[in-house]
Amino acid sequence: MFNNIIFGLSVAVSPLNLLYCFLGCVLGTLIGVLPGIGPVATIAMLLPITFKQPPVSALIMLAGIYYGAQYGGSTTSILINIPGEASSIVTCLDGYKMAEQGRAGPALGIAAIGSFFAGTVSTLVIALFGPPLAEIAIRFSSAEYFSLIVFGLVAAIVLASGSLLKAVAMIFLGLLLGTVGTDVTSGIKRFTFSILALSDGIEFVAVAMGMFGFAEIIRNLEVKEKREVFTSHVRHLMPTKSDFKASWKAILRGTGVGSFLGILPGGGAILSSFASYTLEKRVAKDPSRFGKGAIEGVAGPESANNAGAQTSFIPMLTLGIPSNAVMALMVGAMIMQGIIPGPQVMTERPELFWGLIASMWIGNGMLLVLNLPLIGIWVRLLTVPYRLLYPAILMFCCIGVYSINNSYFDVILTACFGVLGYFFNKFGCEPAPLLLAFILGPMMEEHFRRAMLYSHGDFSTFLTRPISLGLLIAAALLLFLTIIPTLSRKREEAFKE
Repeated sequence: MFNNIIFGLSVAVSPLNLLYCFLGCVLGTLIGVLPGIGPVATIAMLLPITFKQPPVSALIMLAGIYYGAQYGGSTTSILINIPGEASSIVTCLDGYKMAEQGRAGPALGIAAIGSFFAGTVSTLVIALFGPPLAEIAIRFSSAEYFSLIVFGLVAAIVLASGSLLKAVAMIFLGLLLGTVGTDVTSGIKRFTFSILALSDGIEFVAVAMGMFGFAEIIRNLEVKEKREVFTSHVRHLMPTKSDFKASWKAILRGTGVGSFLGILPGGGAILSSFASYTLEKRVAKDPSRFGKGAIEGVAGPESANNAGAQTSFIPMLTLGIPSNAVMALMVGAMIMQGIIPGPQVMTERPELFWGLIASMWIGNGMLLVLNLPLIGIWVRLLTVPYRLLYPAILMFCCIGVYSINNSYFDVILTACFGVLGYFFNKFGCEPAPLLLAFILGPMMEEHFRRAMLYSHGDFSTFLTRPISLGLLIAAALLLFLTIIPTLSRKREEAFKE
């Protein structure tokens, strides 16, 4: 492992990769600070740019945007009580109260230190657990992969906020959209409605950018622009000894919770931060302090969201299975680069796997430098009116979508998905399960048909192989537990809280 990390560092410190890592961290911090855009929308918007870049550099930049957004999101949560990123919602509860008490500096300091520590540890977790998992995955046949995808989709349904029925509907819609285009086996065109542009299927970038980019922009135009900055001058960023004493255990627990939940399908930064805050409240001697400026309420979630963001790369890099919407976009970026996600990436493209891991350590160091000294600059960006930002973002998005295939049809398709995504949001339908199903659907179909071919049409092949059977039982059990009325009510209460 040590040799592999040294090899990864030699890839990550090349001038081009360092530049892309820096760009990713800056963009991540920027979109983390600016409320209403988010890493999913930004990565979706930037996918066309990565099409002509070297694969390693492109993925390093996209990864930097994701974990950089976790850092940046805490700044506005603490200073103006507006989460710049969904995973920073919990930070508002105690972070802003600390700012009101004149302790914005220690709140920002502990958030950055916790994020840096969690990012460093979770990157080590990827380096430790990634290779053994990939070794196991190499032995997977099509039956195991099919069952694994089924389990992943079921987990995405269970962990999706809101109605269970709506989440199921979004999964099925995503699977249906994934069938559009020419069938690889028979060569028959499916659901193309005689539109030549749909022969190769619906463009992934059109779905991602429409559902998350355009829809998010339309939704944010409804939000009033008036934002009062609580403080633009922050002093004493270094937490005191008592602050460290109160928060070091929270940082460790947050790192552990985030590292574990990030690996699970449907997990990631958002779930990790909420789970960490709940845990800190449970283990605290005086839970009534939370919501009134408890530093543990900042340290735990901020460590958890960064750890969750980074360990969510494990199933994506080793199994080719995205655990959340951002990882689905990363898989899409790999496919656009001609790389088939899965365990073979480690053996066939070691510079990609280890270079990406090593760049996370470098990126976390960059983010520590970017966030603390430059807080004043990040806060001033909030004065830029969104009515000026959005037209420019939309224009660049349209140019980006058009440049992939030089097709105006892709631009129209993106706009249609943008409107659809806006209405989904209005009706409480989460688009993340749809995107996961859209990415995994063709892979699921391919592995199912291949398994049927190997077994001569015998469906029992999924039940006679131990790993496949175990995954299907786990998926069925997960779905059954969620349907039970008592657990269903608790699930709804948990998401409301």
